[in-house]
Amino acid sequence: MCNVLVLGAGTQGLAIVRDLKKSGHRVILFGGKHNYADTSRYVDVIVSCRFTPNDSKYLEEVKQCIVKYKAETIIPMGDVAAGFLSFHKQELLPYIKYKMPNYEEFEVAIDKNQLMALCKEKGYPHPYTINSTEDITSIDKSDIPFPLLIKPNITCGARGMTFVDSYEELLEKYPTIQKEYGDCHLQKYVKQGGAQVEVQLYVDENKKLVNSSVIYKYRWYPEKGGSSCCAKSVRNNKIVDVLYHLLLDLNWVGFADFDTIEDPDTGELLIMELNPRVPACVKCAIEAGVHWGEIITNGYLNLPQKEYDYYEGEFLRHLGFEVLWFLKSPNRFKTKPNWFKLFGKHIHYQDMSDWTDPFPFIVGTAHNIAKVFSNKEKKKVNYTIG
Repeated sequence: MCNVLVLGAGTQGLAIVRDLKKSGHRVILFGGKHNYADTSRYVDVIVSCRFTPNDSKYLEEVKQCIVKYKAETIIPMGDVAAGFLSFHKQELLPYIKYKMPNYEEFEVAIDKNQLMALCKEKGYPHPYTINSTEDITSIDKSDIPFPLLIKPNITCGARGMTFVDSYEELLEKYPTIQKEYGDCHLQKYVKQGGAQVEVQLYVDENKKLVNSSVIYKYRWYPEKGGSSCCAKSVRNNKIVDVLYHLLLDLNWVGFADFDTIEDPDTGELLIMELNPRVPACVKCAIEAGVHWGEIITNGYLNLPQKEYDYYEGEFLRHLGFEVLWFLKSPNRFKTKPNWFKLFGKHIHYQDMSDWTDPFPFIVGTAHNIAKVFSNKEKKKVNYTIG
């Protein structure tokens, strides 16, 4: 048994704490507040924090928590938490064990513009991308493929991502997005009709691929670039191999999650971004037999890794997003898999733990409803560490 510190929460935190507890570990949740994992029976200790990872006092709070609860390893649940662990790696390693790239490599990976540049250099599949520019008018019109996306270089999920269909619309919207989210790049819009596929990998210090999982997304909300609300575990050794070699080029160590999208014209999966933390849909892989909480813990602590059976066809739904999707989508009665098949041996829910742990769903859903009706919508997030 190990004392594992989970940094942050979210629905991925709910899945990870359950996975860790069922593997026999003691779970300490740091920074929990009005989130899904806060009230889970699978959490042994909840430590609230008054500061954000961007605050200098946050580091001392984490250190104190590590010492007080004798935490042996730490797993980040969000991009900012992962950036914090990478940036403060040398200061934290005397206190606790974990594996994370040095911040120089980390910055390249999370910067979507730099990642696309590396993909172009190495020949990895990715959408046509125009590098960042402060002056959008300096780009030759003939080089700009419409429709396209304005994409902030560093952001979480789809925040700031903006669809434009003409040069005039680009000139109108680009300055606003750049001012709100910082440097941006332009990327050819991959038309709808192809799959969204998320891939998780763990690479150890010997550059060995320890484990991987692949998740095929069927529905997401909003339908244009939103969060997954229905997904399935699948196998795809080809894309795993491509992404493994990309991680080697990045000198990556530890856990990584990739978003890819299928070009409906060619069937090829294109690399969109690398997420340096556990994804929200990780429960799909866990239910398929890939116990990521245990894999990451063993990797961080240099413990022997187990071999896991991996099952295709485990479905993960997010009940909250599924309801919103049903209310908004014109495809509600002709979608596959059938929206009305709510229960079954192979159907699981992202925003629920299990029937013995009901409070996370109740509290998390209530908090989400409150956010919808709140006038205090937080639009901008600072992802700079240090």
